[in-house]
Amino acid sequence: MDAPPRLVARFPEALAEGLDEAMIRKVVHHFYAAAREDPVIGPVFRARVPDDRWQAHLDSIEDFWCSSLLGTRRYKGRPMPKHLAISELNDDHFRRWLALFRHTVTQICPQKTAELFVERSERIAEAFRINIGMDRGEDLMFRPKLTREAYP
Repeated sequence: MDAPPRLVARFPEALAEGLDEAMIRKVVHHFYAAAREDPVIGPVFRARVPDDRWQAHLDSIEDFWCSSLLGTRRYKGRPMPKHLAISELNDDHFRRWLALFRHTVTQICPQKTAELFVERSERIAEAFRINIGMDRGEDLMFRPKLTREAYP
């Protein structure tokens, strides 16, 4: 599959390394299989995405990443309201999600592609944290960015 010309200019290293929908699918399936079993973030997923909706969730996440990195425009979801509704969601969850995600992409993807996934995931996590904090009425003026947690 040829990438749209605008994407070639934005992510040439990742595209040259083979970033495509198949790689994104592999990342999503490996990551979420591990996330669902993780002691920190697994309970959040299992409580909100029942087994009979798990495949639909994975399909939606694949569409999200394909839209974000490949410009497919297939993702039509609104993830923020769903995350705002998770009252227990906090920085520990975000740090763990990011650590597991970094681990997954560095195991599966070539270097530049992994770096692209990591950079994008960290920006998304920060945006979610800010929106959740605003929704909860938290003072965000001096909130530090998330620190990176090592994955065991």
